[in-house]
Parts: sequence; C-alpha cells; structure tokens
Amino acid sequence: MSRQSVALAITGASGAQYGLRLLECLLQAGREVHLMLSKPAQVVIGMETDECLPARTVEIGRYFADKHSAAPGQLTCYGPEEWTACVASGSGAPAAMAVCPCSMATLSSIAVGASRNLIERAADVMLKEKRPLILVPRETPFSAIHLRNMLAVVEAGAVVLPANPGFYHRPATVDAVVDYIVARVLDHLGVEHQLVARWGVEPETGALPGP
Repeated sequence: MSRQSVALAITGASGAQYGLRLLECLLQAGREVHLMLSKPAQVVIGMETDECLPARTVEIGRYFADKHSAAPGQLTCYGPEEWTACVASGSGAPAAMAVCPCSMATLSSIAVGASRNLIERAADVMLKEKRPLILVPRETPFSAIHLRNMLAVVEAGAVVLPANPGFYHRPATVDAVVDYIVARVLDHLGVEHQLVARWGVEPETGALPGP
C-alpha cells in the first residue's frame, strides 16, 4: 500500500458536500483514494447535491474517477460488505483515513469496535495500527452519549474534527465554508493545499480562491 494512500468514508450525516469536496481535493493532490459510501450516504448525497450516483459500487467509482480525471487505479470504491478490501486488514491498511461526514451511528460503532461493515472495520484497523483517523461529525446539539463516544475514540487515537467552520477568511459562498473544513481535514491528513488563507497570512498571498 502506498504511503500516499487515503481511505475516505462518507456516511449518512448531513454535510455530504464536505466528503465530496475532500474526495476531489485528495485526487487532485495525487493521492490514492479508497472510497467507501454507506447506503444512507448515497441517499443524503441525492438530497443535498445535484449528484446522481449510479447504483453499483464499481460504477460509482468510475463516475467519480471520470468526473475528477483520476489516474488509472487512483480511485477504488468498495461496497459495505466487501471484506476482501485492502482497508479491512492491517497488512493492507492505507496511510490515513477520514470519515467525512461522520454520522453519530458510525461514530458510536467505531467507539465500541463493532466492525459491522467495511467502514467500521477500516476505522478499527486504523486505530489498532496507530495510523491517523479523522472523524468529522456533523450534528447539533451533542447529547451526553455523543460526547462520551467522542471521548472514547479520541482516547483510542482518533481525531474528532467537527464540521464547525471558521469565518475569519470571510467566506462569501457555501463552497468557501465547505473548503474551511476540508482544509482542516487535509492538514491532519498531511496533504498540502491552498484552499483557505492560514491564520496570520494575508488572503492575497496565502490562498487561492475556492471553487
């Protein structure tokens, strides 16, 4: 497995735009991406975006590869019960993983090591192999159960990065708000980007405009 490889899981929490933009940025950065979409994620993507995804997993992979001009073999899409996928084992684990957005159901399963589907198993592998795991919850307000689960995954080695955008860069569009969170995820994945100006850097010299 390449050191540049990243597993990306998109679950059914609201905020599908975060995951889709992250996928685009990872592919543009030349990273090898192992994509997993839950069934609820596919429903939410249809509700929140103009994307019309194919039904079959292989076709979804081809769709995104064509859309973002991915190199051959750069993007692989897996089904929820594809247990032979490389991300299901420590011997084939990617360099890092992000769950973006991360539903409270997925977060709770990761917190207890349920591993009932490939997303949960891939996250469990990252924790046991002590590799970066970034969880991006999009929920409000948080219940005591949510907070306990977040503490559990952080204690296990994950990073909880809520989809709480900053506004010091004065975003004028929804895309700019989305880019703020995606930029923070990319930072934690160790992927270079120029999505937003960094704190203390003038926008004219510190960032390129978003999409």
